[in-house]
Amino acid sequence: MPDVTSKRFDEMEATFRGSMRKVRAELGVTSFGAQTIDLAPDSSRHPWHDHAADGQEEMYIALEGSGVLELESGDRLPLDRDRAIRVGPTERRRVLAGPDGIRMLIVGGIPGRAYEPWHRTELGAPDPLAD
Repeated sequence: MPDVTSKRFDEMEATFRGSMRKVRAELGVTSFGAQTIDLAPDSSRHPWHDHAADGQEEMYIALEGSGVLELESGDRLPLDRDRAIRVGPTERRRVLAGPDGIRMLIVGGIPGRAYEPWHRTELGAPDPLAD
């Protein structure tokens, strides 16, 4: 039998009030982090953050819709289906959704280290935003 896992995003366990899908855990990926995040049209609720403490770098790819990746410096990089963006661990950033919203794939890992999943991305972990 082939060593392959396939699953639709809408069949994957969600967290953060349904906005994040646990892609890595659902597919059984163990070597890097992967999730989708859905933001409503013109949403600015994606938080400012960096990964200075854990050293993780991330790659952002828009699967549907569009938006911008805003950097603390004020620079804005377009997020659409025709480009990928890598962000280093110390760069503070957030995503702003465009007029049609955005579904993005975010892939992350720490250079030179074995991947260790974040506890909130495990299947069955409680939603930190649940009422």
